[in-house]
Formats: sequence, C-alpha cells, structure tokens
Amino acid sequence: MSLNIEILSRAATEARGLCMDAVQASQSGHLGLPLGCAEIGAVLYGHALKYNPNEPRWINRDYFVLSAGHGSMFLYAWLHLSGYDLPMSEIKRFRQLHSKTPGHPEFGETPGVECTTGPLGQGVGNSVGIAVAMNMTAARFNTDEHRIFDQHVICLAGDGCMQEGVASEASAFAGHFGLDNLILIYDSNAVTLDAAAKETQSEDTAARFKAYGFDVQEIDGHDMQQFLDALNIAKERDNGKPQFIIAHTLVGKGIPEVAGTYKAHGEAGAKFVDAARKGLGLPDEHYFVSQEVRDYFAEHKKKLLADYDRWEKISNEWRTKNPDKAKMLDDGLERKVPADLLSKIPEFPKDAKIATRKAGSEALQPIAQAMPLLMSGSADLHGSTLNYIKDGGDFTRGNPSGRNIRFGIREHGMCAIMNGISYHGLLRASGATFMVFTDYCRASIRLGALARLPNIYIFTHDSIGVGEDGPTHQPVETVSSVRLMPHIDVIRPADPEETAGAFVAAAQRTDGPTLIALTRQVVPILNEIDVKLRREGVLRGGYIAKREKEKLDLIIMSCGSELQHALAAAKELGDAVRVVSVPCFERFNRESAEYHQEVLPDSCRKRVAIEAGVTEIWYQYVGLDGKVVGLHEFGLSAPGAEVMKERGIDAQHVVDAAKSL
Repeated sequence: MSLNIEILSRAATEARGLCMDAVQASQSGHLGLPLGCAEIGAVLYGHALKYNPNEPRWINRDYFVLSAGHGSMFLYAWLHLSGYDLPMSEIKRFRQLHSKTPGHPEFGETPGVECTTGPLGQGVGNSVGIAVAMNMTAARFNTDEHRIFDQHVICLAGDGCMQEGVASEASAFAGHFGLDNLILIYDSNAVTLDAAAKETQSEDTAARFKAYGFDVQEIDGHDMQQFLDALNIAKERDNGKPQFIIAHTLVGKGIPEVAGTYKAHGEAGAKFVDAARKGLGLPDEHYFVSQEVRDYFAEHKKKLLADYDRWEKISNEWRTKNPDKAKMLDDGLERKVPADLLSKIPEFPKDAKIATRKAGSEALQPIAQAMPLLMSGSADLHGSTLNYIKDGGDFTRGNPSGRNIRFGIREHGMCAIMNGISYHGLLRASGATFMVFTDYCRASIRLGALARLPNIYIFTHDSIGVGEDGPTHQPVETVSSVRLMPHIDVIRPADPEETAGAFVAAAQRTDGPTLIALTRQVVPILNEIDVKLRREGVLRGGYIAKREKEKLDLIIMSCGSELQHALAAAKELGDAVRVVSVPCFERFNRESAEYHQEVLPDSCRKRVAIEAGVTEIWYQYVGLDGKVVGLHEFGLSAPGAEVMKERGIDAQHVVDAAKSL
C-alpha cells in the first residue's frame, strides 16, 4: 500500500498541535523533538509499524523506543492518534499528578510505552537488549513450519543519546553481534539543550556507526517518502548488520521564533504557540484532531487488527503442533518460577571451603536447568564471577539460542541491555561484574529498579576482602549505596548455604531486581546453623542464626563474610547473646511487625552490628544505643585477611563494642 502523504502530513500537523497545547498548558516540557520529528511519527504509527493498539504487549509487535525520552509528547500524541488506551483527557493532563502522560515515558504507566526512558542513551541500550531478546526468542520458538516471531525494534535517539557513553557501549555490542533487527533513527537536528551541537561535537557520526558495523542511510527527516523508503530498506536487509538512519530535522519546526535553535529544545517556544498554531493552519480549538485524521487511523487500525488476526491463526497452529514450546512461552510471559527451586540445589559438603562466588556458580546450574528462559551474561568476567551456565552455549551471530552473553568490558551497556531483555518480557536477564563497578552501571540499575524489572545482578568481589587488588577494587560504600535505592533487593550471603537461598530468592522475585553480592575470598561454611534455616532465612531477609540460652542481653547482627565474626564473638560473650543474620535488609523490612519483634525484640536495646562497609545504614537496626563495627575509610592493598584485620573487621572488635555498651 502506498503512503498517503496528504493525510499523514495533516496528521503530523495536528500531532504538532497536540504537543504545543500540552506543553503550553503544563508550562513545562520539551517541544523540540515532538515538532521536529512529527513526519517520522506519522510514517511509523500511520503506516510502517506492526502493532495492535488493543493488545499493546502483543509478543510479535514491532517495538518503538523513544530514547530521547524528554520528547515524551511525541510518543503520547501518536499513541493517542493510533487508538491506544490513552484518551484525550490524559493528553490534557500532561505532566500532572497520576496521569498516564508523565514528563518522561514510564514503563507500565502508559499503554504502548516500551521502556522507561529519560536519561539519555538508555533507550539505545534498551533497544539493543530488546533486539537480543528477539533473536533469542525467535531461535527458541520459531519452527521451519511456523515463524511466529518476525519483528524489529525501532529506536529514536538524538544528539544527546549519541554523546552518552552508554549508547556507544551498546551500539558497539549491537554491531559486533550483528543485530540486524535493530533500526536506530538518529534525529540529527544540530542542537543540544544548551547550544548548537557544533559547540560540543565535531565527529562524523555516520563513520562512527559504520565502524561499529552498522549499515548507514542519511535522509531528510521531513520527507515522509524518503523516510519510509529508508525504513523499508532497513527492515528488509537481513545482512547481519544493525541499521542506522540519520534523519536531518528542524528542531521545533512550526514555531518560527525558535525553530532550528537550541531554544526550541525545551518549553521556550510555548509562549509563541498561539501564533504558531495559526501558522500551521490549525483552528482556534485546542487539542484539535480533525475527523479526517481520526477516520484514517480508524481504517489503519482495521488493517493492523487484520494482520494480527492472520498472525494469531499461525500462532494457534504453532501451539497445536508445539505444546511444549507453547507452555514454555506462556510460563515465560507470566514470569512463572518453579516452586521447588531450593530442593534442586544439593547441600554443600560440611567441610566446604569456598568463596560465595563459587557457591553461587554451583547454585546457578540447577536453577538454570529448571528455568530454561534464564540467561546469564558477564562484563568480560565469567572466569571471575563464575556465573556461566554450563552447556548453555554462547549467544553469538551464529548461535542466537546461546544462554551466555559476553558483554565485553561494557558494564553500563550490559545493564542497559539487561533492562531491554527484561522489557521484552519473556526471558529472565542476569549479568555479572565486580561489585565495585556498580558505579559504572548505576544509572541503568536505577532505571531497572524504577521500572521494577526482574533483573538478577551477580556482583562479586564484594568487600575489602578482595585484598591485593587494593582500594580501587574494594567496595566500601557500594553495597549500602545500592540498599538505599528503592525497589531493589540487595542480598549479601554469609556462606554457601545462604548463597543457595540468595539465588532462589532472586529467581523468585519478579516484581523488581535483585543484586547478589558475593565474596572473592573463601568463607567458612557455618555448620552451627541448620541448613534449612540458612537457606530459608535468606528468603525472609533476616533470621536468628544463634539463639540465646539464657535471658537475652545482647543481639549481634551481621551479613556476608562477617557473620562468622558475629558468631565467634557470641561464643566469647556468653549464653545471653543472640546472633541475627541479615543478608537482605529489603526482604527483612517487608516482613511483618510480628516477625521483626520475634527476631529483633524491642526489649533488647544492647545491639552490635558488623559489616565490612560503611556503618550508617545499620543504625536502623542497632538504634541509638547500639554500635556498628564497620569502615569509615577505603581499603588497602594487601592479602585480604590482613586488610580485614588492619581495618578492624574481626570478632575482637565486636567483643570490645559489646562490652562498651
């Protein structure tokens, strides 16, 4: 079907009007991209994208990701016109409390929004992850007879996204792994927020993306036929290269006073909206959409639904002939987790002397067997993080069904790509690096927590016990800093059996991410605590590891590799001492008040905690009367045990703190 340029040009004009009216009404927002990219939106939503407004999460849709999330009204306008459940009343509530049109697109809040975007470059990384998940999914579920997955992810990004390092990391990954289902549209409008783009960039972006391994096309972004031709070429190419379309646009097109300048980026043009609307030929009525445009999109929706019906027929035939695959698909979409995961992990030998990273490797294998849609990646550290799924194979150009992803030295890109895999909605994403490099990943981890994605972060080398590598590789504040982030569980297990519980807890949690912090150094297996108690105690976040034999006088708390010191100190301090393991603050805090009282009764105010990290966060449990043995400075370069001793992380310091109360 040929492109109806006349009606789609009108739709582009009216979409500009919606964006102008919404930003003017809210007195905040960004007009530059929505006005500059209106023709691109018209072609995508009015002609080229494969989607079903009635089933926004249809598994074989094309995904559209707005990486330049500040231009959110672009997306809201086109979702509204396309027939998604985003009524005009919500367009009129742009950026208002509890609206479906927040300042930046938020996953789960608005039908048709695929990713939470805003921090620039993140959507590019998310799109790469979606492309990975699409390839993995097609390899697992398509058959010679039925191809139920045949889709693309289209990402719209601007100069800001191109400048952010996370987009560069992800793009290099996409080129290397040949993600030819990824189409990246670069809205090249020659401005950034503060100035003309030439003030901060002079690179040849086309050459850079060619070097990454992309096919590159360059077009006038306001010429709808040019854009459609480029998009069709990008979709039809099956050559092992992701696609890059440079679309030159006029930022803020439609408001002559600011168009083409950096002032058009934000809401500066809002004061000129009334005149601009007249200049575009729009009537005085605000939030105007003509009946002709409504009729066009209603007819287009019928075509989309007919395409969906044809796919559904193929899907039903596939289900009949492939019931096992169909069940796996449904279980993945529903985030089903086997109920008996703990029983699948063999108990560790009573004389085990291993690091929790090694215990994690052993716990991961039976979980991966029970959860075939769990994938595992590492930032060039599989040999150290030990999270490689045995017999899972590597994800490569030639083997998209591989379960292990080699992300390379791209920690931030890894976590943005993991978010994309989770946004896709079928696979479970896990990835690994050293704990100290959380700081390289933080923006992506934060967005994963904000969107409540069920990512699993397997981060090792969790404390100053790293030893000889020194303070650059020894996290001190990192574990507690992630604990401060809403919606993410941080689990720091004390021994192999607690590690088994940690991996099961992470697998079972589907309403947000989990970070498991594991040791490099060997830790003792804590045989004085019952195995079942250690494993199941982690699921509750905290538990009584050693119960007092006399009237309770003192509670010692700890987690991770320092729990051994809490237990040793308790032996010296006598039978009136209780030891509490708190491997996960967030899980423990979600438990009932009754359970809190059972584990940490208010009647006992003498409390000491020990952790090889900053101390402040522990005061929620020790109270004003208690003390925390921890760190107030960075680590040292020396054997791990010597560093711990030098920094006072041992049983004797717990004893001294307790006696001082």
